[in-house]
Amino acid sequence: MTAVSMHGPADPVRALLSASAVRERAHEMLELALAGEVEGWRVDLSNLAEAADRTATATREAYPDLAVPFHSRWRHFVAGAPALPSGDPGERARAAFDLVILSVLLDAGAGPDWRFADPKTGRTFTRSEGLAVASQRMFEAGTLDDLYGLSSETLARGFQVTDANPLLGLDGRAALLRRLGEQVRARPYLVGGGRPGGLSFISVAGAAGARLPAPAILELLLEALGPIWADRIMINGVPMGDCWAHSALKKDDDPFAPLVPLHKLSQWLAYSLIEPLEDAGIEVIDIDGLTGLAEYRNGGLFVDTGVLVLTDPADAARELYVSDPLVVAWRAMTVALLDRMAPLVRERLGVGEADFPLARMLEGGSWAAGRRIAAERRPGGGPPLNIISDGTLF
Repeated sequence: MTAVSMHGPADPVRALLSASAVRERAHEMLELALAGEVEGWRVDLSNLAEAADRTATATREAYPDLAVPFHSRWRHFVAGAPALPSGDPGERARAAFDLVILSVLLDAGAGPDWRFADPKTGRTFTRSEGLAVASQRMFEAGTLDDLYGLSSETLARGFQVTDANPLLGLDGRAALLRRLGEQVRARPYLVGGGRPGGLSFISVAGAAGARLPAPAILELLLEALGPIWADRIMINGVPMGDCWAHSALKKDDDPFAPLVPLHKLSQWLAYSLIEPLEDAGIEVIDIDGLTGLAEYRNGGLFVDTGVLVLTDPADAARELYVSDPLVVAWRAMTVALLDRMAPLVRERLGVGEADFPLARMLEGGSWAAGRRIAAERRPGGGPPLNIISDGTLF
């Protein structure tokens, strides 16, 4: 089999568009915080055991046989997913890419008051599952066929948004998908066939039977979809996506040192593309080359168990933008702490790293434990920090 690499030139800017850079900067942030050098946060690793206990308990309750699938958007669709084309594995994979790319990009925080009443099942869904089912139904109905002309009003109808059923960041979500439509038109060499599912992972991998490193999936996504992120850092014409500055990492001889890449939605999408790729006959390797996700369920687990402690408790009520150093540090340390917690969870479950990679712990797992403890600590189960969302990040 042929292993495929997507690593680009040795460029300090493009190097930040990688999972390895996310992991490196995250652990650097955590080490600085442990030394008391990250303003606003204190770290108490003695409480990491409780976070691991909660994660192991959630995993055993959800998956008693410990046959945990990878953390993926596919877990949130009703009955798995809409029907995909049978026959040609390439066509099936492209349809699956189409669905999951659109659904993940719509999967920022919904807010505590939004609900989706599924007309097909009669069930009502909230938060991430609600966004998944709503996007699934829009995909099935063809509502998302014209990304270039997608209006906020069309998206509002699909999401059942009303004054009594508000969705955070509706306009931001619609604008994000319109920019995706622009990239589909403007960059056919990366996104072919007039649909986001035209991202040619199969041709990149060479053929069915090839071996594709999971970090290479992320690198291709960041290259292909980088321009869709608005109001983000851009360096020498390169859009940096989910990448933010924090002065704790500043070095006089390195102008890029303060940049903290996180790439949460892009990594969530990379995880979610593993199954359709493998269904198409491509072996995805180095799955632990991706990182944990810097989002509020995982991050909330560490705050609510006292691993991460605000030095000023009033900051919990303050409205914070995602670019605020307090939020940047929180998200970065979340990634590093997931790495530190993984061996503790495996020990409690009696499994090895090879059989229980990070992607299984996230699914089993830390995300569910974070949701559960949030419901214990706060009415509505929201995050421990008050984040101002534009619908394109968390």
